[in-house]
Amino acid sequence: MKTRPKISLYEPDIPQNTAAIIRTCACLGAELEIIEPCGFLLSDKRFKRVVMDYMDYGKIKFYQSAEHFFEEKKNQRIVLMTTKGSINYTKFNFKADDTILFGRESAGVPEKVHKLIGDRLKIPMNENARSLNIASSVAIVLAESLRQNNLM
Repeated sequence: MKTRPKISLYEPDIPQNTAAIIRTCACLGAELEIIEPCGFLLSDKRFKRVVMDYMDYGKIKFYQSAEHFFEEKKNQRIVLMTTKGSINYTKFNFKADDTILFGRESAGVPEKVHKLIGDRLKIPMNENARSLNIASSVAIVLAESLRQNNLM
């Protein structure tokens, strides 16, 4: 199998969104990584209702903390998706093995994480819009990464 992008979620806090992202990654062939702690239990009924039969614990990598995540990724490129980004995601050259990091739905990532990552991208939105749903953002950016790398 070709190298595929990795979608990483920083301390996700809405079970339905995480479940929808698991389904997206399963359907599009991306690896999923979750940086703990999660703001919910994987046994949450809201999570189970959305994830359906797409949950495969063997295909999801869990990191105990951001420190563990960054230690393991020290020789890999991490791309941060953030409303504070200055580069439009369509103007960025994704690599097939990128790790694309998304922050918490409620708060994004802390400033210390912003400072660790050089590539900070945004999805352009209407001027008065605050942010897209994270599951929608993952689908949009993952599709672009796969397209650029001829993986679709």
